[in-house]
Amino acid sequence: MTVQLKPTNISWDVSPVKQVGSEDGKYVSEAVYWEQYYGHPEFNYEWKNGYLQEKPMADFINAYIYRWFLQLLEQFLINYPIADISLLEIGFRLELPDDKVIRKPDLGIVLKDNPVEAALNDRTYKGVFDLCVESLSDSTRKERERDTVEKLGEYEIGGVQEYYILHNSKTYTRFYHRTVWGSYVPLKPTADGVIQSDVLPGFQFRIKDLYTRPSLQKLVNDPVYQGFIMRPYQQERALVKQERQQVEQERQRAEKAEQELEQYRAKLKALGIELDE
Repeated sequence: MTVQLKPTNISWDVSPVKQVGSEDGKYVSEAVYWEQYYGHPEFNYEWKNGYLQEKPMADFINAYIYRWFLQLLEQFLINYPIADISLLEIGFRLELPDDKVIRKPDLGIVLKDNPVEAALNDRTYKGVFDLCVESLSDSTRKERERDTVEKLGEYEIGGVQEYYILHNSKTYTRFYHRTVWGSYVPLKPTADGVIQSDVLPGFQFRIKDLYTRPSLQKLVNDPVYQGFIMRPYQQERALVKQERQQVEQERQRAEKAEQELEQYRAKLKALGIELDE
């Protein structure tokens, strides 16, 4: 029995997918921003006084610096859980005297004693971050100034206690702390070039390490980082070292005891007394 297959007419739609470009600079109400643009599937928008501001893409080198810095923070907060980290473009709103802005810092820190809790199911933070970190994109002057000028002023007035700008060039890398008078001043590094956070007591890092990015294993032996890097590993290593020292002490005691016994035998032998083995 032969079955003859009849051709089926299938119509394939091969028309190109319509690409919607960036709407950076478009005026929209705050309600429309929250509804349509805050979680936009293609473009990452912030909002300022009614206008969309697209967040620029990162490059590899600055992404590496950001990732290394994030590792340090995570290590610190594992050992000293005094704050929560906000990632994945979670934004917060600042109502300033002359501006209304919604920003999505690359990294935000909320202290446990912040009056506004970082609720697990929220998609935006309803308070003011205690520390904000931006990985600077320097593709255009406009992009640079958004982080180094605009956000600097907004975070300062809005009450963000510390603001860090990370970049592969020392020209743009900055670390600010907000004084009791409400103004930002640079966090002064130590004589060894170490930045010490006031918001996160005990968290510190060497500025030059941002550019060389030593592995966590190497930082274990560095006094700058020993207070919080890979603490379980440090504790295990210290325990092994202690056990080895105890074994060595026992060996030395046994050796000393054997030497004393030999000296005692020698004295008895000189007296004509032989000890049984």
